Amino acid sequence: MTRAMFWATLLFATFGQSLAQQSLPRPKINGIDHVDFYTTDPTANERLYTTVLGLESFPPVEAAQTRRYQVGSQWVGYSPAPDPNSTNRMNHVAFRTADCAALRIYLQSKGIKVPESLTVLKTGERSFRIRDPEANTIEFVQPTGGHLMKMHILGQREEAVPDPISRHMIHVGFIVHDRDAEDHFYRDILGFHLYWQGGMQNDKTDWVAMQVPDGADWLEYMLNVEPNADQHTMGVMNHISLGVRDIKEAQSKLESRGWKPHGDEKAQMGRDGKWQLNLYDPDFTRIELMEFKPVEKPCCSEFQGQHPSE
Repeated sequence: MTRAMFWATLLFATFGQSLAQQSLPRPKINGIDHVDFYTTDPTANERLYTTVLGLESFPPVEAAQTRRYQVGSQWVGYSPAPDPNSTNRMNHVAFRTADCAALRIYLQSKGIKVPESLTVLKTGERSFRIRDPEANTIEFVQPTGGHLMKMHILGQREEAVPDPISRHMIHVGFIVHDRDAEDHFYRDILGFHLYWQGGMQNDKTDWVAMQVPDGADWLEYMLNVEPNADQHTMGVMNHISLGVRDIKEAQSKLESRGWKPHGDEKAQMGRDGKWQLNLYDPDFTRIELMEFKPVEKPCCSEFQGQHPSE
């Protein structure tokens, strides 16, 4: 083979590999699997999730985790805060995908740094973690065996809770400082799309709801937050939302379990036209209850995706 032929062959092979990588299909991303936070008061946290919210408590499935609280087939996990003085209590956010292995290769083809292999959880599910452009830890999980199989693997329920406040975590939110960078990652690479956006004033966007490409759950960008925000502000912004059919019915359940409305913890109409009610864990992390569908016209923009359901 001549030198010219060698370089032509190498160039063709490199170009072909690059073209193949660019055309890789993106596996489906169906929704939120779980969200993990840090806590400095696990006893008070357990009381909030089990007694007030009525969610079932289960042993951990991930390293360093101490407790999980089941929301339908999803869950909220907690680990001890590695730094009690840190203002950020969010550990990571996990989305479900139909094929972890293929998604890892797909992201790698887009220039995203990925781990060399997948992790297998105690439930048998496969997963991997990456960092988004703002260094948030994002995990992708491939469900295996369904919810009932997962419960069987982890052992017997500790105490059945007959009336959980919610069976569907409909969104998770965290602070975003560079919307363009996050849009390139979540919209352009992962296929998320705009569901709704709005703000405290009609001419300013403070929240951007980016819906998963193959479901109705969404990630909420919390914009316009100062870089040195205190722990309370961080807890308001880095939050989860549990879907409910009727906020008044949900509030009645909470009150029957000893909770009372006070301050910002009360039912109120959101700017998106949905009823909501905010609670806070011992570390100020917000747990938002939100109705699945709006009952009023939203401010700022129209909805551009399907509403979630129970």
